[in-house]
Amino acid sequence: MEGRGTEVVTAKPAATVMIVRDHGDSGVDRSAVDVFMQRRVSTMAFAPRMMVFPGGGVDPRDADPSLPWAGPSPADWGRVLVADEATARELVAAAVREVFEECGVLLAGPSADSVVGDVSGPQWQAERKALLSREVSLAQMLIRRGLVLRSDLLRARAHWITPEFEPKRYDTRIFAALLPAGQIADDQTSEADHAGWVDPGRLLEDYATGVALMLPPTVVCVEQVAAASSAAEFMAAEVRIAPITPVIVRTDDAVVIRCVLPSVPLPLAGE
Repeated sequence: MEGRGTEVVTAKPAATVMIVRDHGDSGVDRSAVDVFMQRRVSTMAFAPRMMVFPGGGVDPRDADPSLPWAGPSPADWGRVLVADEATARELVAAAVREVFEECGVLLAGPSADSVVGDVSGPQWQAERKALLSREVSLAQMLIRRGLVLRSDLLRARAHWITPEFEPKRYDTRIFAALLPAGQIADDQTSEADHAGWVDPGRLLEDYATGVALMLPPTVVCVEQVAAASSAAEFMAAEVRIAPITPVIVRTDDAVVIRCVLPSVPLPLAGE
């Protein structure tokens, strides 16, 4: 880390989710698939003003073994994420918890083959606040509501680790999920000054001109969404999960940040 000798800050485990939906045929947009994104407020210590996907750090209570669970098991997810079973459980739980806290999308249902519908009412808003304040855990909320976490609604997309020179570092798994029918992604989070559905093609144009700011992992993921012809195609894509850590490289002309992206697809658990 610059300015502190050889000390490197330990990267904290985190999870973030690309929530996607089909855009429809408007004839004026660049992409067939929308992705829900937030612009972080300027006062944030990490990535201020950056366009990001909903997500955040793993909470110790994400490891709660009583969490009602349906879909691929933590062991299955461990093989997909290249992580031990306990870590995989925490990451999947954190992904589900964070998207509910930050944008009101709940990847859970009354059974293993159903998904809860509209969760935008006052009672659900109170649940979000209780999770944010840590008054309750995700496990406690789902048990009380008679719901199970639907891990099968998530797809693993990438594994990025913040460069070693950064003073604040995250070891982040990036997931994708289709917006559940009947649910509404909203902007009710204090961490963002803007949130909504984004045309990834237009966002990439704004990034190229400096109008929008994004970190390298976000740019790569947005490019992948922009290339998809449908949300179903994007969710079905086979992706190899391997850690990616950008590094600083000096060239003849400049100092740049480079990284090597995985290229060989692997199937997801159960496929």
